[in-house]
Amino acid sequence: MKIIGLIGGMSWESSVSYYRIINEEVKERLGGLHSAKCILYSVDFEEIEVLQRNDQWDKAGTILAEAAQSLEGAGAEVILICTNTMHKVAEQVENNISIPLLHIADITADRIQRNKIQTVGLLGTKYTMEQDFYKLRLETRGIKVLIPDNKDKEVVNRVIYQELCLGKINQDSKEAFKRIIKMLVERGAEGVILGCTEIGLLIGEEDVSVRIFDTALIHAKGAVDYALENECKEKQS
Repeated sequence: MKIIGLIGGMSWESSVSYYRIINEEVKERLGGLHSAKCILYSVDFEEIEVLQRNDQWDKAGTILAEAAQSLEGAGAEVILICTNTMHKVAEQVENNISIPLLHIADITADRIQRNKIQTVGLLGTKYTMEQDFYKLRLETRGIKVLIPDNKDKEVVNRVIYQELCLGKINQDSKEAFKRIIKMLVERGAEGVILGCTEIGLLIGEEDVSVRIFDTALIHAKGAVDYALENECKEKQS
């Protein structure tokens, strides 16, 4: 079993989900008392959010790169950035480590294509929805990406930062997200990416009539696929 290195804390609410999902998956696949070999480096999200807001992405990237180096030094064999937005600095992180980084958009694109879906709606922070670092990664795979209108983008962004990242689950916000997803479906979305790792705390597939791609769930399971690759091969042989 490979050791998974997690860069978390952005926010810690979703980092908890990563830890739980990864361990549940390892237990499910290996049975018994098995649990995941993983190391968590949790950053101070307040510090990161200020850098995001002030467009100081290089400084934020340096913090994450140093976290990744610490994880590699501690024995991690693969790195996960446990947030969608901070994949804006994924290349900066990759350039400072010698172990693989599992990019959340790549693993999500794999899942979308396995489901033969060509058009998706994308919900996330305003950075994820508006900038190319995430959307372009999907579009180069032939996936068309739809985002909410400007008013609804502000709603999604506000709920993420002012509620979900603080562990607040608001029924009115849930209804607003359901409405926004419905509008994306009416525009042609065959599925919707929960492109912020906290959104899965608010919305699930049972809440809507379209396929949901929960990136925290997909990313965490992808890490287990990677970590257990050799174990699966041994069982099959």
